[in-house]
Amino acid sequence: MRAIAGTPDELRLRALRGLPAIVPGDDLAALLAHAANDAGVRLSGGVLVVCQKVVSKAEGRIVTLSNVTPSDPARRIATEDGKDPRHIEVILRETARIVRRGPGVLICETKHGFVCANAGVDLSNAPGEDVAVLLPDDPDASARRLRAALAVPGGEPLAVIVSDTFGRPFREGLVDVALGCAGIAPIDDLRGEKDLVGRTLSVTAMASADQLAAAAGLLMVKDSGTPAVWIEGVAPRGDGDARALLRRRESDLFR
Repeated sequence: MRAIAGTPDELRLRALRGLPAIVPGDDLAALLAHAANDAGVRLSGGVLVVCQKVVSKAEGRIVTLSNVTPSDPARRIATEDGKDPRHIEVILRETARIVRRGPGVLICETKHGFVCANAGVDLSNAPGEDVAVLLPDDPDASARRLRAALAVPGGEPLAVIVSDTFGRPFREGLVDVALGCAGIAPIDDLRGEKDLVGRTLSVTAMASADQLAAAAGLLMVKDSGTPAVWIEGVAPRGDGDARALLRRRESDLFR
């Protein structure tokens, strides 16, 4: 399924600012709709990229470290890496397996199947000095709920992407990727189509949801107070879960 109708000539990105500090139980969709209205944005015929942190906070995916009792493995790793054992314990609870360990680095496969630093458990921009923010339980479900609440009756298709910053093997730096999506095919499958000289494409499948998340990430700098970005110029098509972006174990040459 093609993720985007046609080939866009331009993309227009608009930062949605002005959200208050999100706390568990907040109606995130209503707050995003208000921010969009303030920015003069109609959430129709485009893609809304929402950072994972505000989704997790609204869904109550936060842990107060003072309530965490570290296990022996957490204490051992924390001692070796110079980290807070309570933080390590929360990471281990979110981890299906530890992929790699290095000096002060813990790369984990989460229960969702994501491979990332610290199982996505983050202390930055947390609502308190002693608080960790976890990834959403089901980022695809989070995206679907936001899309259902934000869709304009009678409007053009709306897609929602929940994004987070991940590191990448073999490359320095972080880039935003899609943890969850709704209202758009996460992969733009070009296999079977022709290239410019008429050759049939056999392996080209573009991670469109990741590309859109990365584009939005240019406006979502951590100290910018930008929890969401509206992207116009694309006509989202199809549907699907962002977990389709996870490479299957049998085809992963690096496991």
